[in-house]
Amino acid sequence: MLELSKNIKLVASDFDGVFTDGSVYLDEDLKQVKKINFSDIMGVSRLLKADFKFAIISGETSNILNYFKNKFSVDEIHGGVRQKGIVLTEIMHKYSLNADEVLYIGDDVNDIAAFECVKYKIAPQNANPILKMRADIQITKNFGGNGAFREVVEDLLNS
Repeated sequence: MLELSKNIKLVASDFDGVFTDGSVYLDEDLKQVKKINFSDIMGVSRLLKADFKFAIISGETSNILNYFKNKFSVDEIHGGVRQKGIVLTEIMHKYSLNADEVLYIGDDVNDIAAFECVKYKIAPQNANPILKMRADIQITKNFGGNGAFREVVEDLLNS
C-alpha cells in the first residue's frame, strides 16, 4: 500500500501516462485514439463519492478531458498546460489547501513542477525512470492506463 494521509482533500493528476498507457494510436487519417481503463474511471467515481476534490492537469488538449469534465461535473479539468505547478498552485489557493492536503500523480519530467507543490507524490510503475529514482515519489504497483489511478484511490480510501 502507498503511504497516504487522512488529511488529503484533493487528488490531482496528469492524464496521459496515468489514465492511459502513454500510447497514441493513429488511424489512416491520423486521427488519434487513446485507451482508458474503466477501472480508473470507476476510481474517479469512487473518489468523488467519498467527497474528495479531483483535478486533471494535462499538457495535451483532448476531447477525452471534456468527457471527464461532463461525466463527473468536475470544474478542475485543465488541458494544454505547460506550467503544471502554476495551475496546481492556483487550484490549491482556490480551495485553501496546503501541500499536505494534496496528492499529485504524474508519470514524466513535465510533472516535476507539480510534484514540488505537494507532499504526496505518486508515479505509475511505468513512469519515466528519472521520477522513479526520486526518494520522495511513491510508485504504484500498476502501470498507467492499467489501474494505477484506481490503486491510488483504493489506498487513499483505505488509509
